Amino acid sequence: MGANRSVSIRAFVSSDSDECLHLFRDTIHRVNLRDYSPEQINAWAPPDVDLLTWARRFEDRFAYVACQAKIIVGFIDMTRLGHLDRLYVSADHQRQGIARGLVERVLRDAEQQGCQCVRTEASITAKPFFESMGFAVIKQQQVECRGVMLTNFQMRFSRRA
Repeated sequence: MGANRSVSIRAFVSSDSDECLHLFRDTIHRVNLRDYSPEQINAWAPPDVDLLTWARRFEDRFAYVACQAKIIVGFIDMTRLGHLDRLYVSADHQRQGIARGLVERVLRDAEQQGCQCVRTEASITAKPFFESMGFAVIKQQQVECRGVMLTNFQMRFSRRA
């Protein structure tokens, strides 16, 4: 995985939920702040997310965590129909090939499932990364999150025959 060979990817297990939720909040508050206002950040990653509801969103999906020295430094999940829902890498581990490794893993899962197209809604921050992975922008959109409007991009990755 790029320059950081000490990072391994393994299947998500339910006991990872709390650590992934913490990473999600921290990453948005530290990384996405350069592209979104504090009001948008607080709506997107509020302090009061219910852990049980959060954990249930990983069920019946392809879900993986990237670990370094047993600490989760990134995670991804994708539905069985090819919707890449969440991809987050810790603010301290950006640009080390971790996100690339996680995306490559779920793209293999999609291929094995016979899914020819993977979709995602990428943040302003993540859009250049997804483009570098071969995803194409379908459209820019405004979505409401806890009463606050956020810009993101519908994107799609299609396998070439």
